[in-house]
Amino acid sequence: MKMTSKMKTLLIAATVLLLATPALAQVGENRDGLLNANLATAEELGALPQLNAAAVDAIVAGRPFLRMSDLHSVVSKHVTGGDIEALYRKFWLPINLNDVTEAEVKLIPGVGDRMAHEFEEYAPYKALPVFHREIAKYVDDDELARLAQYVFVPLDLNTATEAQFKTIPGVGGRMAHEFEEYRPWKAEAQFQREIGKYVDEDEVARLWRYVTIGN
Repeated sequence: MKMTSKMKTLLIAATVLLLATPALAQVGENRDGLLNANLATAEELGALPQLNAAAVDAIVAGRPFLRMSDLHSVVSKHVTGGDIEALYRKFWLPINLNDVTEAEVKLIPGVGDRMAHEFEEYAPYKALPVFHREIAKYVDDDELARLAQYVFVPLDLNTATEAQFKTIPGVGGRMAHEFEEYRPWKAEAQFQREIGKYVDEDEVARLWRYVTIGN
């Protein structure tokens, strides 16, 4: 059957939509309900069997954690051995794929030397779909979705959509609007000043780790 001009147009449009859809989120989908180390309540933390009251107090006092290694240094004082891996299957701080150490990657449950190497092999990541495409060479869909929960690629403050901003843990419509309101973004100091009108310094620091300013 000969393809008409209209059919070609529809095919192109469908292809563009298909290619664009995976790029929506830059923060891995939290399909298993992982508690975010910076956002979980003390009650939620206390419900985790690996954490005693002292561990919960130390985690809350240490916030905001800006690197997984910082969180791990606190957790490892209270939790040891296999309990740490069990804990990190329920509780985590998403790691920036473009600013992460091998040791941090290997804290992800089930990740060993080989997979940690693959994480590093494809950095820097321009977008989360790149992670999906490359790591899918080594694991099945279920494992890929599980791993994606632990990672993110920073969003460009000047180009990201509201929907993308709302994939950042703890960001709703109001804050996503503020991210767009102050464009163009030129420096971290500007972000601290403008977003600091709405939240405290700790929250500004927590949010900043999820964003970047493109060239």
